[in-house]
Formats: sequence, structure tokens, C-alpha cells
Amino acid sequence: MNNFKTEAFILSMGIFLSGVCVKKAVRQFSDSDRVVTVKGLSEREVPANKVVWPLVYKEMGNDPAEMYENIQAKNRQVVKFLKDHGISEAEISQNSPSVTDRKAESYEQNIPYRYIATSVTTVTSDKVELVRKIMRGQSELMKLGIALVTEMYGPNTVTYEFTGLNDIKPDMIEESTKNARATAEKFAKDSDSELGKIKKASQGQFSIEDRDANTPHIKRIRVVSTVEYYIED
Repeated sequence: MNNFKTEAFILSMGIFLSGVCVKKAVRQFSDSDRVVTVKGLSEREVPANKVVWPLVYKEMGNDPAEMYENIQAKNRQVVKFLKDHGISEAEISQNSPSVTDRKAESYEQNIPYRYIATSVTTVTSDKVELVRKIMRGQSELMKLGIALVTEMYGPNTVTYEFTGLNDIKPDMIEESTKNARATAEKFAKDSDSELGKIKKASQGQFSIEDRDANTPHIKRIRVVSTVEYYIED
């Protein structure tokens, strides 16, 4: 009989302790589910520090040899123009001209000029403001008989780049994380809770875009950090 009572007592205590442990585990599980996910933005506008300027000009004619000589003469004039305005030899590159045979590509018989040669001289420089100033004065080349062709799309368009992202990354990540925490703290305060530790955090991709269509030399850089915090009573 005594053994039976002892066993019953041990069994009841076991059930009681199991209940306490389960209750505690459920509470811990419930607390672990109390989280808030917030996003923090960091955004900056920076001037481009690299420019690629293709100077495109064409030559039309029926004699390829003569056209080649004309293209070479124009190439020399363009290079001289650029150097006279502060662009160095190392910042200038020239491609071989591409030639289109209009007679081979058209059914028209009365074509005044059979060949069109396109030459591209490219300036690649970190002197962005200087290049922009030269671009505004490129009409000087027209006095030399060189008409630049403006292309809005394709490989021969002016492009501006910002290459200093690694220098500003740490500050932007710090800023986006602080902004995320400020949002989480506001949420915790409004819900009569306290902000706990970080459960999970992820950094979004940095994006570099033109500020707008009219100022491609000004870049807008953005990054969004996503942070998940525990919320405590």
C-alpha cells in the first residue's frame, strides 16, 4: 500500500513538473514570436566621377580610299581639339571606322553616295566637369567641317558613372540601420513594449541611378536594410 502511495506521489509530481515545463516552453515560444520587422533607408546624391563621351562623325562618298584619308584627317583634328581643351592622350581612344555599303543594302539604284563611314573617338575621363564644358563647346568642330552625330540610345551615348561606392558604403549601411532601429523603437513605444535584440538583419542591394533625365551627371544612391527585432514586455 505504501509503495502504491509513493508511486502515485511521484507520478503526480512528474505530471506537475511536466506541466510547469510545458507552460514555460510555451511562454518562451510565444515570446520568441513577438517580433517586428522594419526597413531603414539611406539615400544620397553624389556627382559622377567618371564620364565616357563618344564623339561620332560620319563620312560619305564613293571612293573608299578617299574616304579613309578624310576620316584620318578628321580624327587628327578631333584629337587636337580635345588636347587643346585639356584632355590628355591617355583619355582618348579611337576605333577603326565602320563602313556601310548602301548599294549592297538597298534596292535603290540612284544613290548619290554608296559608302557611309562612321568613326568614333571616345573620351574616358574623371574630369567630369571639364568634359561637360567641352561638350557645350563642341560646335567649334563644325567650323572644321566635322559634324558630330548625337545618339540618344545605343553604345555611342554619353554615360556618367560613380565609382566611389565602396568609400561611402559603411556610412550608408550605418545610417540605414539607425533609421530601421528608430522605426522599431517607435513601434515598441506605441505598443507599450520594449525593443529587444536583433533576431535577423539583411542588407539590400545598393542602387545607383541618374537623379533625373536632365542631370545624368548627378547620381542617386540608395540602400535599404531590413532588420527584425524581438519585442519584450
